[in-house]
Amino acid sequence: MQDHGLKTAVIYGSARRERRGINAARFIVNQLGNRGHTVSLVDTEEYQLPMLDLMHKEYDDGKAPQAMQEVADILASADGYVIVSGEYNHSVPPALKNLLDHYQSEYLYKPSAIVTYSAGPFGGVRGLINLRGILAELGTPSIPSAFPVSVVQKSFDKNGEAIDEAYEKRVKRFLDEYEWYACALRNAREKETCDSEQPVQQGLCRGTG
Repeated sequence: MQDHGLKTAVIYGSARRERRGINAARFIVNQLGNRGHTVSLVDTEEYQLPMLDLMHKEYDDGKAPQAMQEVADILASADGYVIVSGEYNHSVPPALKNLLDHYQSEYLYKPSAIVTYSAGPFGGVRGLINLRGILAELGTPSIPSAFPVSVVQKSFDKNGEAIDEAYEKRVKRFLDEYEWYACALRNAREKETCDSEQPVQQGLCRGTG
């Protein structure tokens, strides 16, 4: 097991009654833990944030709702993120998008990696296209590889153990790549401080840079 000391937040969002993607999220949590990560699962079912009105940064210090502050602390301390997303109408679940949008500076200059899933054969890849743009805008660009999961209800059990053993082989290269980016960007942040408000390119695009 590599001693890289990485902290990773696994972010999962679904409000469906019979949600099965949580099993894929638990699989990723287990795999990261086995690789020596300090892992936090941010599940919208546990951290039930309101529909977006005020972002976390728009609250006065100490005034944000408790669940919102707990998620902010997890995201701020993480070296990177693994986003686990279903596909709803060619896009991402509204619960996941709502959680992501509450935060901004917490994500900056850290990588993300995308896991998508579906009940059918295509693994949620159409949602992946939208999610890449969302994450880039938030300041956490996604790594080139992705990890699509087909027929998720038959792929993992409720403890996050793989029923289809092929996923245990596939996930290794995916997480190898994520770790490379997470370590590289952490090293860069330690060598040179960066703007904590927004990336330079965002300021230029919005006319504020």
